[in-house]
Amino acid sequence: MPELSKQDLLTFLTEILRLAAWLGLLAVVFLPFERIFAVRPRKVFSKTLAQDVGYYFINGLFPALLMALPLSLAAYAAHTVVPWRVQTAIAAWPLWQRVASALLVSEIGFYWGHRWAHQIPFIWRFHSIHHSAREIYFLISSRAHPIDNVFVKLCGFLPVYAIGIATPLTRDGGTVSALLVLALTAWGFFIHSNLRWRLGPLEWVVATPHFHHWHHTLGGERDRNYASMLPIMDWIFGTLHLPRKRWPEAYGIEAKLPESMAGQLLYPLRPPQVGLAKEAVANSR
Repeated sequence: MPELSKQDLLTFLTEILRLAAWLGLLAVVFLPFERIFAVRPRKVFSKTLAQDVGYYFINGLFPALLMALPLSLAAYAAHTVVPWRVQTAIAAWPLWQRVASALLVSEIGFYWGHRWAHQIPFIWRFHSIHHSAREIYFLISSRAHPIDNVFVKLCGFLPVYAIGIATPLTRDGGTVSALLVLALTAWGFFIHSNLRWRLGPLEWVVATPHFHHWHHTLGGERDRNYASMLPIMDWIFGTLHLPRKRWPEAYGIEAKLPESMAGQLLYPLRPPQVGLAKEAVANSR
């Protein structure tokens, strides 16, 4: 097994510091607003805070490594298989058009990847960790099993890379990819935040905390609102759920998951418990 070099260690520590800096910025931005405009008042130092921070760092470090190879293969396939006329036409688009196209194409992939994570029992075992949270606030965005994180992200990014909209092999391709990741990550923290914010008619155009909180509700209404940014996807595929005045009464899942973080990470690989198995079957209907 190859030993880590000093450069590898320095790179890893730099990445940890970068994530810590972003976490500090997220806390400065969200905590005051979540205190003033909370859907439900909650303690900042809750008993799950350490786990939530742990998931934040795990999903900030490892999914990108796991996605590097399949995304590189998709970019290579696009470069060699997609007709050159198509590649030339896409390369000629202005940056804003490529970013908008990448957002739309990825959103279709994210919608179906997310929906499959609810409907396919084995994938739901990984995704259930994200839904096990009993309180919803901004850090729940990154509270997920890394395998679940990778699966849903690949469903969104692979089509974008395969078509050639966002790939380092084309002009501005890397910029498109970076902007897409930044937008989706920032919006993910926003829609998971404990904010009683509704954007009026815009709520039908872009996802809001109210839109996504219903996706985390305890009960049958959970299998709605799969889109990450564009609710029109749920409208098209028949899963949109936007009560005008109500908010969910409770969050989480019926099944009881291990309390420790290590137990939760290993949980999807163990034989399914009866309760979660029944829930997964119900989700697949």
